[in-house]
Amino acid sequence: MDIERLILLHHCRGVGWKTMQLFIRFDSTLQSIFLMGKEELMQYFRMREHHAEAFLQDVRKLSYHSIMKQYYIHEIEMITYFDTNYPPLLKNIYDPPWVLYMKGNKELLLSKKSLSVVGTRKPSNRGLAATRKLLPPLIEEGWTIVSGLAEGIDGYAHHLTLSLNGNTIAVLGSGLGHIYPKSNEPLAHTIAKRGLLLSEYPFHTRPQKWQFPLRNRIISGLAPGLLVIEAREKSGSLITADQALEQGREVFAVPGAMIDEHSMGTNRLIQQGAKLVLETKDIIDELISTI
Repeated sequence: MDIERLILLHHCRGVGWKTMQLFIRFDSTLQSIFLMGKEELMQYFRMREHHAEAFLQDVRKLSYHSIMKQYYIHEIEMITYFDTNYPPLLKNIYDPPWVLYMKGNKELLLSKKSLSVVGTRKPSNRGLAATRKLLPPLIEEGWTIVSGLAEGIDGYAHHLTLSLNGNTIAVLGSGLGHIYPKSNEPLAHTIAKRGLLLSEYPFHTRPQKWQFPLRNRIISGLAPGLLVIEAREKSGSLITADQALEQGREVFAVPGAMIDEHSMGTNRLIQQGAKLVLETKDIIDELISTI
């Protein structure tokens, strides 16, 4: 695999995860992709005409060295699926990112003791209290907390981890040049210095709604277990839980009152087989064998 070609293609419009997979299957060196015209791209890779046209504009205009210069200026590193230091847990999911863009301590990607944490963007006081009860023992034992930098439980899990001098990874649904939500920009800057910011999207990729469900598969894929603290019955947290189950991860859920809308999603997860969590030991007992 030619890593330079892979990274350049990853920055071209019209190329998603599936198209890149088709490129690699067609030519593992990727060399022939650069020689194709619009009709060939549409024929061999089922690209729509406007995607093929945008792709050709970019592939002819972009330069690998100018791309790398930009990342050097912003102190961003990258790992590709074909590198030996690609996180092994993530590599084994159905659709692992071809490229990961990172700012901070990249060694955290190899943490064996890690837990993904997600929850509602509008947590109750009970949800915040549950986070304060469950996470500190893990953080103090060196576990890495993985979450999505969203408002609510995600951001609170990051803040709590940093306050205890712990390790945290924030997975973005946009490029590292566009932190979302804006309200969490200070938190993101702190994580870049003391933890790790991570994205599968090139630097200038703006946040779009459809990118966040894709982001969730990385949150669950980076750790052997996923903890859902509070979730409504239809929420992004439950999408992450579904992806975790598909990936063979352990799913943990904090129970709540049946009349509490914040707990409808977690109660439903428990009903469907997620492990009910009352204390940190409930999590460690299940995950200890993965360490």
